[in-house]
Amino acid sequence: MSDGGSQENSNYALEKLRGLLNSGSLEADGKLPTERALSETFGVSRRAIRRALEVLEAEDRIWRRQGSGTFAGPRPDGWSNHVDSIVAGTDLMEIMEVRLRIEPQLAQLAAMRAKAADVERMYELVGKIFDSSDADGRELWDGALHRQIAQCAGNHFFLTIFDVINRVRQDEAWQTIRERARNASRTRTVTYGQHTAIVDAIAARDPARAGEAMRQHLLTLQESLIRVTSLDHADPNAREELT
Repeated sequence: MSDGGSQENSNYALEKLRGLLNSGSLEADGKLPTERALSETFGVSRRAIRRALEVLEAEDRIWRRQGSGTFAGPRPDGWSNHVDSIVAGTDLMEIMEVRLRIEPQLAQLAAMRAKAADVERMYELVGKIFDSSDADGRELWDGALHRQIAQCAGNHFFLTIFDVINRVRQDEAWQTIRERARNASRTRTVTYGQHTAIVDAIAARDPARAGEAMRQHLLTLQESLIRVTSLDHADPNAREELT
């Protein structure tokens, strides 16, 4: 099957795979059908299936074992419970402090190591974030973009640290506060420009510019989060006014 129109197919594939994961119809071990079988079942390209699986893996909804296949749920490595306890013991401002120190470095490494296909994927994700009409979609694609950058840094240990940080994205409170921060500062266009600047610098193989673009992007988010949480402390009704 041709990959023509695969951008739309990826969204459709993601919706269908979410439905499959939520259906309870998988085998007892949680193993998913092969990419080829999923492609034939849903009538989309294998490329669209792979992209949708990448998003689900970034969300920790699936995991893969080389030579064995793809399985539903988080990777059963004993690490998940430990990560959950770390996340439970921190807060959003601590997370942002760590992101500001980790992700600019990842962007710098990505500028040195990302392949042309990786950069093309980043631009696609930037567009998906901007085009998303709901908070869940924006958070999904934003997480996918930042993980793509982290993955392209080519450092497995850095990627593991990033995944620990990124786990907080699955927390409902985090998503709610992030969306309120977006609404309060009307950052949709600003975020699009910042994401584009990051990817432009990676595409130009300019590590210094990529790192600084990522830093400025995260500082903007941090400032918005501080503003929203400060309003909460100053006025208990601020949440209702901003949503």
